[in-house]
Amino acid sequence: MAGDVEAGSPALCRLYLGIELRKLRKAKGLVGQEVSNLTAWSPAKITRFETGDKPVEPMDVRVLCQLYDADAETTSRLEGYAFVTKTKKDWWQSPQYRPVIRPGFDAFLGLEAIATELHEYQAEFVPGLLQTEEYVRTGHAAVRQHLPADEVQRRVEVRLLRQEILTRSDHPLRLTAIVNEAVLRRVVGSPDVMKGQLAHMLEVGRLPNVTLQVVPFSAGSHPCMGAPFIVLQFPDPVIKPIVYMENLVTTVVTSKADDVEKCEVAFRDLGNIALGHDESLSMIEKARKEL
Repeated sequence: MAGDVEAGSPALCRLYLGIELRKLRKAKGLVGQEVSNLTAWSPAKITRFETGDKPVEPMDVRVLCQLYDADAETTSRLEGYAFVTKTKKDWWQSPQYRPVIRPGFDAFLGLEAIATELHEYQAEFVPGLLQTEEYVRTGHAAVRQHLPADEVQRRVEVRLLRQEILTRSDHPLRLTAIVNEAVLRRVVGSPDVMKGQLAHMLEVGRLPNVTLQVVPFSAGSHPCMGAPFIVLQFPDPVIKPIVYMENLVTTVVTSKADDVEKCEVAFRDLGNIALGHDESLSMIEKARKEL
């Protein structure tokens, strides 16, 4: 990111800007209230800068860098981050996609964009970051039969655009996805659609930042039956891990420590009974050949 600020996404620029401003403040030995007193800004404004909640004015960044005695190179880089947050929008905020993104899901997209690691369990569907275009389209047609074709297309595009975080040049997301064997065996659309989908899982599964595991039917019952979820982790401890869950009616995003811990423990237990990565890829290949 530091070498190509202009190409950064606003979500990532907000995150990196907040992390670096917080480090500079602490290195200067200041607390938020002292910065507030010195700048005549509210403490809430200082907090927003450091948590990456909102776009930031480059001039405000310059003021803080002067206060923190940042060197010219650091100041220029942080001003670049701020410029991106003010002049660019993340793709999901565009008028094209905003109408098809469910309330709560936009918050998840922002979190997913800045996460370093994602743990996901799915019992029925291929995880969204691993889905092919035809699988997405067929799934929407089956679950949301009332949607017009143009809305389905935009939903498909949203799903595919999300997947770019796995192959981005700057800190690609580390994904560990655990799926029930039923995900491989249930034919969504047609055998050809599923063959393409399973082949795509194998391809993505060979990326160095992706781990796939399958819970075979032979494992019997387990703690996560019927309860898909996602746990997101972030590069800075100030941003706590979050859990995302959704169903036909609503979406839930929570950072409550008890909820996160329950899901992390369940995911770890599930990983212990699931097949390893290489064995799972072999099972996926076997399922593809049997279609």
